[in-house]
Amino acid sequence: MRVIGLMSGTSYDAIEAAAADLTLDGDTLLLRTLGHLSVPYPDDLRALIEAALPPAATTMRAVCELDTGVGRAFAEAAGRALRELCDGDADLVVSHGQTMYHWVEDGSVHGTLQLGQPAWIAESTGLPVVSDLRGRDVAAGGQGAPLVGMTDTLLLRGLPGTPAALNLGGIANVTVLVPDAEPLAFDTGPANALLDAAVRHFTDGAAGYDEDGRRAAAGRTSPELLRVLLDDPYYRRPAPKSTGKELFHLPYLLRALEAAPTPAPDDVLATLTRLTAVTVADACRAQRVTELVVSGGGTRNPVLMRMIGEELPGARMRASDELGLPSDAKEALAFAVLGFLTVHGLPGTLPSGTGARRATVLGSITPGAAPLRLPDPASRPPRLMRITASAPAAR
Repeated sequence: MRVIGLMSGTSYDAIEAAAADLTLDGDTLLLRTLGHLSVPYPDDLRALIEAALPPAATTMRAVCELDTGVGRAFAEAAGRALRELCDGDADLVVSHGQTMYHWVEDGSVHGTLQLGQPAWIAESTGLPVVSDLRGRDVAAGGQGAPLVGMTDTLLLRGLPGTPAALNLGGIANVTVLVPDAEPLAFDTGPANALLDAAVRHFTDGAAGYDEDGRRAAAGRTSPELLRVLLDDPYYRRPAPKSTGKELFHLPYLLRALEAAPTPAPDDVLATLTRLTAVTVADACRAQRVTELVVSGGGTRNPVLMRMIGEELPGARMRASDELGLPSDAKEALAFAVLGFLTVHGLPGTLPSGTGARRATVLGSITPGAAPLRLPDPASRPPRLMRITASAPAAR
């Protein structure tokens, strides 16, 4: 089955689209990547997303505009992937949508909202669409995140020691495979969320991120500010746990700066980068991780990668590309895998990773132009994933 996966994370800068041929061979999922591309959000849509994110107030009209605007943007990305990566031939689109709110109280998730009306994708491509993948896990008592845990587990099984997959998006999450135990997956805290917010604040919107970590490299970590940031109770909560920009946003940072004034912006950025490195390393050390497979936008920040290495010297670090999954496309491919499992009647969650009462089949299906015909249900879920080939990435 040829599947297109679509993902926009908490950094909401672009839609990542990836395509793959997926086949079940006994207990092994065979994945052949066909390429990936990145489609930036239009400036006005990105501004609308930013204006509606917590802690800002919004209106139902804005929510409706976002649901339509994000849906149309995802439809454009799916159309490009269909033409440029699949030569016009695909079977399914899987859309994560844009997370706008993750409702967490006292460590429990009560709901999660991803916008991006899938009807626009189905109408544009003629293909069936799996969407709204997080809600079912939440309904089963889970965190609804991180859902990449299933793909990470299939990818890491067979590696020696205690391997972990780390994704550095707006929020950082890890999946850990401890020998003779169920896989564990959780959000460790902010990756780029606070960094990006700080850069936009200090540059009055002229820059959106710390390119190559240059400003953090020019600054010094403030022990006082780092101490205030690390005092957040989120870091002491046991896994499974999840978080988002509902907690880690600019007002949160400004409150921390009131408690620990740090006049030099570059020192603030150095401290925020160190915060991510420390919280990732603390989470990995607690599980005695021996190898870290890293993906996400944060891998392009050499200062962040260096700091993680400094904080976690005993673990080998390598990019997911070395295992065949392009770092920039891993989350989009992970959702392609989840949609593939859904249409085959297979669960896409690991209760040990999300905290749900049981593993559930994820998402809702929007039919395409043709009558909806699902594959025969698979007899058992895969235990391993083998990446059989790779095509050059499209840009």
